[in-house]
Order: sequence, then C-alpha cells, then structure tokens
Amino acid sequence: MPGYRKLGRPTAHRKAMLRNIVTDLFREGRITTTDCRAKEARRAAEKMITLAKRGDLHAKRQVLSYVYDEDVVKKLFDEIAPKYAERHGGYTRILKLGPRQGDNAEVVFLELV
Repeated sequence: MPGYRKLGRPTAHRKAMLRNIVTDLFREGRITTTDCRAKEARRAAEKMITLAKRGDLHAKRQVLSYVYDEDVVKKLFDEIAPKYAERHGGYTRILKLGPRQGDNAEVVFLELV
C-alpha cells in the first residue's frame, strides 16, 4: 500500500496536477480544490516551504525542479519562507466548504497560514 493517494490518475498526470496545485497555492495564497487533492498537495507544499526556509542555492534548485514558475519560486524564497522562520511545520490550513454540486465531492480551501 503506497504512502500517497493515487487520485484516479496515471503517475505523470497526478504529479503534474499536484505541481500545478502547489504552484497556484504559492502564487495566490489560497486555492479551492477537493479534499483529497488538498491533502496530497499540502504534503508537497510543506516540503517546498521547508526547503525555501534553508535559503541556499541547492534548496532553490530543488524547489525549481518542482514548482513550474520561476516568479513563484522567487516569491516563495523572498516573501513566504521568511514569514515561517519561527514555525516548525504546519504552514498550510484546510478549510472545508461542503460538497460540490455536480459529484458531491468534498470541496475545501487550501491556504497558507
């Protein structure tokens, strides 16, 4: 049994989707998505923030290999990571919004604390 959710997608599609969600989260600060996607994206986003807190060149290259947009990476290192300098984990929050009209999937806000 894997330590992650497959989200009903092939591996490449799933990874690309999670990278897009994390990139949008850092760009916007808050996104709307389903509960399962938010829980998986949170894992990746917290790792990226922890890397950005290190702030060295190797960490920047590791984040650039995951996050699609270079401007978002710059924002992550210059604005987002310094906010969490004193915090050890728990950089994101999931707020439940209720079921989605079409398929009754649990919809949530995924946001930076």
